[in-house]
Amino acid sequence: MSGSRRRGRRMRLPFASNSDGKGNLNLGRPGRRALRNLRRGRVQRSLAAATAASALPLGVEIYFEHFRGSFGDKWMWTPVVLSPALTAAGVAAMRSERAARTWLPALSALYCLDGLIGVYTHVQGVRKRPGGFAEPLYNIVMGPPLLAPGSLALVGGMGLVAAAARRER
Repeated sequence: MSGSRRRGRRMRLPFASNSDGKGNLNLGRPGRRALRNLRRGRVQRSLAAATAASALPLGVEIYFEHFRGSFGDKWMWTPVVLSPALTAAGVAAMRSERAARTWLPALSALYCLDGLIGVYTHVQGVRKRPGGFAEPLYNIVMGPPLLAPGSLALVGGMGLVAAAARRER
């Protein structure tokens, strides 16, 4: 059972570059604390930070893509408006557990729902193009990206998991 984890022994990682030569990982005190928090499900701050760091660049990218589409539908503005709000909620959740339990799940749920609605509207956008799905080489490539709004749903889901997780010590 080489490499398996036993009670009282460190996990052996043969590929670890920061090891003692025997495969034992030397993380240092902050690294050990982070690993202990992760094992115990205390990842609220980390996931809130990842949500905040993901939402803003995603919103900027969506802005430029929807700008190319001339914001032809009023719903194209929703991810652009929600992205800075979710970023602010993620930053607030990093500092305050109260924000992590109130603002972060509310805005994350909206962001996730907006992503799911976006997948539906993008599928409808391809379907309404001349030829629809019968011309996949043109309409799927040149039409709205079918699964791109799914990234909103994933970032929103990450924020929901952050709200449900325990806070790091």
